[in-house]
Amino acid sequence: MSLEYMSAILPSLLQGATLTLQVFFWTLLGSLPLGILVSLGLNTHFKPLRWVLDIYVWLMRGTPLLLQLIIVFYGLPIIGIVFPRFEAAVFAFIFNYGAYFAEIFRGGLQSIDQGQYEGAKVLRLSYWQTIRKIIIPQVIKIVIPSIGNEVINLIKDSSLVYVIGLGDLLRAGNIAMSRDVTLVPLLMAGAIYLILIAGCTYILGRVEKRYSYFK
Repeated sequence: MSLEYMSAILPSLLQGATLTLQVFFWTLLGSLPLGILVSLGLNTHFKPLRWVLDIYVWLMRGTPLLLQLIIVFYGLPIIGIVFPRFEAAVFAFIFNYGAYFAEIFRGGLQSIDQGQYEGAKVLRLSYWQTIRKIIIPQVIKIVIPSIGNEVINLIKDSSLVYVIGLGDLLRAGNIAMSRDVTLVPLLMAGAIYLILIAGCTYILGRVEKRYSYFK
């Protein structure tokens, strides 16, 4: 495990880590709002919408993300829907994680006392004002630990994009390992994953502290 060899393969690993972070960023950007919207729909009294969203959540949570990636990239072109590799990965990840976040947010919404809604009516707040200014801040405080677990899982799940040919961090490590017949690239990839997860853990801790005034 020479420093010269490690410095030689580090650029390719960092390039793979860049793609991993891109998948991570765009997935969070799309799946968190989607999860909130779906959770509101799951709590609606309009049964047809609730049934459709229940089926969506059931499908996303009941089938492997790897299978969903394969269907989006290799299956949808059969019916004329074609995504480039990166966009296919992000699309599959957003819809998969959106379902998990929806269930987390639904649990948070159900934990809010009905008196919160009644108090908002007394203050003459509209439904969306109630949700945005009163309910969502409290729900976020409740669900931060669960969201944090999914965020950490997302960093690790991003390695699944290899199945559609994207060069993420783990794939870069695998290529170097196969070429040089050594575990050093994978150990370095594991160290980078740990650094990424440590950074996310720190940020989530700051967010949790930010919402601690709801205690």
